[in-house]
Amino acid sequence: MKRDRRAKIVATLGPASSSATMIEQLFLAGADVFRLNFSHGTHQDHQQRYQIIRDVEKKWNRPIGIMLDLQGPKLRVGQFVNSAVTLQQGQKFKLDLKTDLGSAERVNFPHADILAALKLGTDLLLDDGKIRLKVQELGKNEVTTTVVIGGKLSDRKGVNIPSLVLPLSALTKKDREDLSFGLDLGVDWVALSFVQRPEDVIEAAQIINGRAGIIVKIEKPSAVDRLDELVKLGQAVMVARGDLGVEMPPESIPAVQKKIIATCRRLGKPVIVATQMLESMIQAPAPTRAEASDVATAVYDGADAVMLSAESASGSYPTEAVAMMNRIIMHTESDPLYRRIMDAQHFELEPTASDAITAAAAQVAHTISAAAIVTYTASGSTTLRAARERPEVPIICLPSDIRTSRRLSLLWGTHCVYHIEADTFGQVIEKASKIALQEGFAKPGQKLVVTAGVPFGTPGSTNTLRIAQV
Repeated sequence: MKRDRRAKIVATLGPASSSATMIEQLFLAGADVFRLNFSHGTHQDHQQRYQIIRDVEKKWNRPIGIMLDLQGPKLRVGQFVNSAVTLQQGQKFKLDLKTDLGSAERVNFPHADILAALKLGTDLLLDDGKIRLKVQELGKNEVTTTVVIGGKLSDRKGVNIPSLVLPLSALTKKDREDLSFGLDLGVDWVALSFVQRPEDVIEAAQIINGRAGIIVKIEKPSAVDRLDELVKLGQAVMVARGDLGVEMPPESIPAVQKKIIATCRRLGKPVIVATQMLESMIQAPAPTRAEASDVATAVYDGADAVMLSAESASGSYPTEAVAMMNRIIMHTESDPLYRRIMDAQHFELEPTASDAITAAAAQVAHTISAAAIVTYTASGSTTLRAARERPEVPIICLPSDIRTSRRLSLLWGTHCVYHIEADTFGQVIEKASKIALQEGFAKPGQKLVVTAGVPFGTPGSTNTLRIAQV
């Protein structure tokens, strides 16, 4: 199951991709991590998908990462007398706490704290930004707005408020229940939605308590404003371009995406680019040229992973979408320009033995034309630092814990095995040579660069580099 690429693929499961046959096909087509979107489906649905993934993992003896994506708070208007109204530009329109069905003059907005936090001039975006309102008057339990951009507004449409940090936790009651269920199930990653401030990540981390890695979804302008703090707090980051594209001008998203990827690269955190990557493949068997370029751009920028959402969850061509993404990544990474870009991106090392050893491993591998870098790791920190260097050769990760293997399946350039047990460095080298040979990374006589922390069992203590011959 050797992948001939460095960037990873995250595939979302849903109605079109829940059978054992389809999930295995997605894995064989190139999916490295599966996303369980808790905005949809029941706990039973997700439990069945989880078990199928673990069965596929066992069958192919290849660790597979599983991501739980929390829904987060959803701000929505209420319902209307005739299910919808048409708002005209320039008219007045109220949002209030009244529970009556709405009309062309007003609608229920069941979020008292949000109404109280609104200010004069605040922009409200409804239905994914199709309708724009501006707050003109503040009243008790209501606000009066002017319609800036009108259109049809129907029941329960979403509301975005990009200019304010809202008085809401990133975790709703539903999220807490979903999180408890997912952690008991054994998910490897938790994607945290509606992150506005560092406190949101800290709150989630206290609940998760190391049982899964936290993926901080950057989908709000306030999160972009505090990007460094949020990246440092999470174990990975997602460029969630769907909500970002609603709350920020579309023309700003490419630059924001590059900024987020560069920040994650600098701080050594895995980063996923998500949303609408191969959107047309929901209905068509091939993407547009613009979509293929979009995926390639994320790869050129150095993203660890690219993600499929509706394309694999509810589309008509889920397997084809994964296979297409796989081909785009492989073709991009075979471009000599890609390697030059990776080589040009050197980030300042931390003054630690671990950083010195992992940076040296990439240089030594280049100098001696090694077949691969091998990291023996407990927590995964050794492998994370190795991937940050974006070496020319694959990184074979030999973890002492299966949970580490599954989590690192998201990481650029890594090929994880289940787990190995070793008491001496000699055993590590012996097993590394055997795995490199069996998995097709090396031939007899080729060299490996092996890193580890001695004595074993101390996370983040990489202090040894050795050259081994297969």
